[in-house]
Amino acid sequence: MKREKKRAGGKRLLFLIVLPIVAAGFFLWGLYSIPALQTHLKRGLQVLTEEAGKMLGLEKSEEVPPEEKRIREEVILKKMEEAGAQQDWRSLAPEYPRPKKIEGTTDEARLKALRDSPEFKDLEREYRGYLRKKEDQLLPEPPVPSIKEGSKIPPLRDRGAEKVVEKLLLAKEKPAQEKALEENLRLGIKGPLAARNILERPPLPKVKVKVEVEIEMTLWVLPNGMVNRVIPAIKGDAELERVATQYLRQWRFAPLPGDQAQVEQWGTIPIKFKLQ
Repeated sequence: MKREKKRAGGKRLLFLIVLPIVAAGFFLWGLYSIPALQTHLKRGLQVLTEEAGKMLGLEKSEEVPPEEKRIREEVILKKMEEAGAQQDWRSLAPEYPRPKKIEGTTDEARLKALRDSPEFKDLEREYRGYLRKKEDQLLPEPPVPSIKEGSKIPPLRDRGAEKVVEKLLLAKEKPAQEKALEENLRLGIKGPLAARNILERPPLPKVKVKVEVEIEMTLWVLPNGMVNRVIPAIKGDAELERVATQYLRQWRFAPLPGDQAQVEQWGTIPIKFKLQ
C-alpha cells in the first residue's frame, strides 16, 4: 500500500512538472507561429506598462484629458473672479501723462501747445544732447599747439594757385601742334598720324569686288614707326577688312624725335577697293 501511494504521488508530481512545461511549449509555439497573437500580446504588454507607470508615478502623460482640462479652466476662472471681486486691478496700472485735449483750435495752435508741453521739451533736450555727443565724437577738437611748436609750423600752401601756375607753365612749354602733311591729307589720314612722315607704303593688293567699296580703318603706330594695331572703324565685309588690316601692317612711318613724348599715335585712313 505504501509503495502504491509513493508511486501515485510520484506520478502526480511528474504530471505537475510536465504540465507547465508542455503548456509553456504550446504558448511559445503559438507566439512564434501566429502573428496576430504576437500583436495582441505586444499591445497588452504596452498597456500594462503605461498603466503601471501612471500608477507608480514613473511616467507622466503629456496629453491632458478634455474633461480634466475643462475642470482646470473652470477652477482658474472662478479663482480670478473671486480675486477681481475683492481687489480693483486698475489701481495697479501705471499712470502715464496725457496731453490736454485741445478742441476748437487750429493746427498751428495745437502744434504750439504740443511744443510748449513739458514732455516735448524734455524729449527735445535729450535729442539735442544726443546730437551734441555725436558731433563731439565725429569732430574731436584738435590739440592746441604751444607757442614754440606754433613757430615751427610751416606756412600753408595755396594748392589752387600752384595748380594754376602749373597749367600756365605747361601751356607755355607745350610745342605748337604739328601741321598735317599734304601727302597724308591726300591719302585721307586723320588724327595725330596726319603729321607723321610715311617711309614705306606698298601698293594696295588687287581684290575682286562687284562694286567699289571704301573701308575706314583705325591704326596705332609705335614710336619707332611700326604699325602696332589695326581695327575697322565701322564693321563691314570681313574679307575686305582682313585684306586692309594686312595691308596697313606693312606700312612704315618715321620714328618720333627724341625730344617728343614716346607714345603711340593713332589715325584713321580710308581704304578704297576699286573694280578691276
